[in-house]
Amino acid sequence: MRKQSKNSRFPAAAHSCAVPVTIGLCLLLGFAFLVSPAASGAADDSPVRTQQTITDYAERKVKVPAAVKRIGCLYAFAGHVVAMLGRCPDIVAVANGLRRDVLLVKICPGILSAVVPKAQGAINIEELLNTRPDLLFISPETGRNEAEMQKLEYFKIPSLVVDYKNMQQQQQAIALIGQALGESGRAERYNSYYRKCIDLVAARTQKIPRDKRIKLYHCLTEATHTDAQGSISTDWLRATGIVNVSAAQADSAFTGKAHVGMEQIILWNPDVILANEPGTVETIMGDAQWSSVSAVKNKRVYQMPIGISRWGHPGSLETPLALLWTAKTLYPDSFPDLDITAETRAFYKQFFNYDLSDELLQQMLSGRGMRRDKSKTGR
Repeated sequence: MRKQSKNSRFPAAAHSCAVPVTIGLCLLLGFAFLVSPAASGAADDSPVRTQQTITDYAERKVKVPAAVKRIGCLYAFAGHVVAMLGRCPDIVAVANGLRRDVLLVKICPGILSAVVPKAQGAINIEELLNTRPDLLFISPETGRNEAEMQKLEYFKIPSLVVDYKNMQQQQQAIALIGQALGESGRAERYNSYYRKCIDLVAARTQKIPRDKRIKLYHCLTEATHTDAQGSISTDWLRATGIVNVSAAQADSAFTGKAHVGMEQIILWNPDVILANEPGTVETIMGDAQWSSVSAVKNKRVYQMPIGISRWGHPGSLETPLALLWTAKTLYPDSFPDLDITAETRAFYKQFFNYDLSDELLQQMLSGRGMRRDKSKTGR
């Protein structure tokens, strides 16, 4: 693995008993400490902390073990964060979607053998209990499901609801997971990098005149699935200095869950289209319905990179990289010193302690071959 050039990163980027006469007293005090309730954690008012109370996204105050050893990640984003915090070996239960992430499995191979105690939104409590989790990270959907929460409460399984709607809240979610796992320092290092990326991109793109800003359409899991208002996607895209055509519309412009009709996309006529899901670019470019759209005519339909997760997707940990890549791709003249290849390599080394091969790095940046087929991940 070649060394990372410094210039490749973006700019900005108790006292002992030593007196003989007191030896007996020290031994006596030491014995008293070992048998005291404080040392054993038998008393709630013990000075030795056995629990901490954390307020989660749902504003629930949850008592969590001070030393979490066995972790359940029933929300994919939380699994990505736990991996980033260096706790891969402690993951005992996962959401099945985590098994689709090729790079994540390379970094955390134990995910393939972890239990998947959830299918179609329901937790299999017997399977979950067999993993003996100290703590679960769950989605807001699970947190709102009274029946599912009753299962966890009945069996006294601590759980934290994790969610976010913008970049600030995403950093808060990372900090919350770090606090719960005793990894606040690592979480803050990541968030510090995150803020530097935001500041860099904002400082340069805010100089772009309004009439020079690119009109962009961002699609998620399929071509007509786009950003809902109030989502993190609208937040990070706004920071890149583009005009997000779907985010500028009223909620009534959508049908279903942030799906939009072809007639509306043609009226928007975006200059550029970004796609998160592999295969979407080919679908758009090969469909005659899209042929009149400016982005298609000018061949400016791009697949976003995929690493631990799909960069820029609402559930992605790699929002900082999505910011950098999008800004560089759309406004290259504003970022002449930003080497995305070098930045990406440094990112995974710094935060996941993983050295990317040249081949894997290019595969990630192309967004191809980084998501396993659902049929090959079990249930």
